[in-house]
Amino acid sequence: MNVIQPVLELVGSLGFLLYGMKLMSDGIQKSAGERLQRALSVLTGNRFASLLTGLFVTMIVQSSGATTVMVVTFVNAGLMTLAQSVGVIFGANIGTTITAWIVAIFGFNFKISAFAIPVFGAGYFLSILRKGRYRNWAEALMGFGMLFLGLSGLSDVFTPEQLGWLFKIQGTGPAAILIGFVVGILITALLHSSSAFSAIVITMAYNGLVSWDMAAAMTLGSNIGSTIDAVLASLGANADARRSAMIHVMFNVFGTVLALIFFHPFLDLVMMLTPGGQHSNIAIRISMLHTVFKTLSTIVLLPLQNPLITLAKKIIKDDPEKTSNVYKLEFTGLVSKDNITTHIMQAEKAIADMTDVVTDMFDKIQIGVTKRNSDFIEKHAEASELAEDYADQMHEQITHYLIKCESLQVTEKQLNHISNMIQIVDELENMSDSCYGTIMLIIRSIEKKMKFQSEDMERLLPYIELARQFLQFIRININKQLTAEKLELARELEDGIDAFRKDLKKVARKRLEGGADVKSELLYIDIVRTIEHIGDNCFNISEILTNG
Repeated sequence: MNVIQPVLELVGSLGFLLYGMKLMSDGIQKSAGERLQRALSVLTGNRFASLLTGLFVTMIVQSSGATTVMVVTFVNAGLMTLAQSVGVIFGANIGTTITAWIVAIFGFNFKISAFAIPVFGAGYFLSILRKGRYRNWAEALMGFGMLFLGLSGLSDVFTPEQLGWLFKIQGTGPAAILIGFVVGILITALLHSSSAFSAIVITMAYNGLVSWDMAAAMTLGSNIGSTIDAVLASLGANADARRSAMIHVMFNVFGTVLALIFFHPFLDLVMMLTPGGQHSNIAIRISMLHTVFKTLSTIVLLPLQNPLITLAKKIIKDDPEKTSNVYKLEFTGLVSKDNITTHIMQAEKAIADMTDVVTDMFDKIQIGVTKRNSDFIEKHAEASELAEDYADQMHEQITHYLIKCESLQVTEKQLNHISNMIQIVDELENMSDSCYGTIMLIIRSIEKKMKFQSEDMERLLPYIELARQFLQFIRININKQLTAEKLELARELEDGIDAFRKDLKKVARKRLEGGADVKSELLYIDIVRTIEHIGDNCFNISEILTNG
C-alpha cells in the first residue's frame, strides 16, 4: 500500500490538473471565444500585429494548442493567409508561458488548497445563478480551482518520501540531458498540453525530484511535444494549412536544437536574468527559462518569416489543381473542441464567395444587353451554364454544412444566425437562377434575331444598373447586421426598381397595342420581370441581415 497509494494520488492529482486546465480553457473560449476568434482572423495586418494577436489570444485562452489549431483551421478555410498565420503562431508560443508563471508565482507561496476550494465553490454557485447566465465564466472559475487542487495534490505527492524512489532524476551529463529532453517530448505529446507538463516539471523541481539541468531539458523537450495538436489539425487539410503546422514545428524544433547546442550558456543566461541568480526559486527559474527560450526563438525567427514560408512551400507542394466547376465545403473536425464560431466563420466566407459568383453572373446581363451579338454567345453561354451549376452546388453544400452546424452545441443567438444564413443561401440561389434565366433570354433573342429599338435597350440600362447597385450593396454588407438606415437605403433601391419595372412594362404594352412584334415584346417583358425578381431577392436578404 505504501507504493500504490502515492501512485494513485499522482494519477488523481494529474487528472484534477488536466481537467481543470481543460475546463478553464473551455470556459474562457465559450465566453469570449467568438470575439477572440474574429479578432484572430482580422487583426493580422502585418507580422507584428499577427504576433501580438497570437500572444494576447493565447494568454487569455491559456492554450497555445487551441490558438494554433484555430490558426490551422482558418488557413484551411481561407480566412487567414499563410503569412499571417506565422506571426500568430510565434505570438502563441510566447503567450503560452503565462501558465508557468501563474503556477510559479501562486502555486508555492501559500497553501493552495485553501485557495482552490473556495474558488471552485464560488464558480459552482455562480453557474446556478441567473439561469446560467454566467455559466461559461463560472466553468472557467471552477477549472481554475481544479487546476490548483491538482497542483496541490502533485505538490504533496511529488516529494522524496512519497515518490522519490520512482522520480528522483538528477544528472548534468549529455546522456541525462538527452533523456530529460525525450521524456519532455513524449509526456507533452501524450498530455496534449505543454502548460500542464510545465506545471508538473515545476512541481517536481520545487520538491527536489529533478535537478535544474534535468528540468530545463524536459522543458525544452515539451516545446516539441506541444506541436502534436497542430500536426493532427493539419491532417487532411489543404497545402497552406499543412505548411502553417509545419512552420509551427520548425519554430519549436529550431529553437530547441539551438538551445540544446548551447545548453549550459543558455542556462547561464537564464540564471543571469532571474532575480537572485542561482539562489533564486527554481520554480521562477524554470518559468524564466520557458519565457526566455520562446522570446529568443521569436526574435531570431521573426525576421526569417519569408524564408520559412519558402522552405515550407518547397517541402509541401501545392494541392493538385481542382476543377473550377466543382464546389466542395467539407465539414471537418479540425476546430479545437468543436468551437462553433470557427464553423460559422467558414460558412460566412462561403456565403460571401457565393455572392461573388452571383454578382459575376449579373455582370454578364449588362454585357449581353449592350452587346447583343454572336460573340456574347461564344464567350458567355457555356460559362453562364457552368456558373449556374456551380451556384447550385454551393447552395447544396453550404446548406448541408449549416445544418451540421445546428447539430453542435449552439447558443440561441448562434442558432438564429445559422437559420438566417440558410435563408440567405436560398435567396442567392434564386438570384443565380434569375441571372441565368435572363442570360438565356438574351441569348435566345440573339439566336432568333429579334429586333429591338435602340431606345428600348437604352431604357433597360439604368434599370439594370439600379439592380446592379443593389446587388453590390448586398455584396458589401453580406454577413453584417444592417442598421435601420441601411435597410431604408435598401428599401429605396427596391422601390426604385419597382417603379422602373412598371414604366418599362407600360411602354412594352403600348408597343404591343401599336402592332410591335409580339415575341420580342414578351421577351423584353420577361427580362424586365426577372431583373425585378433579383431586386426582390436583394431586399429579402437585406431584411434577413437587419434581423440578424
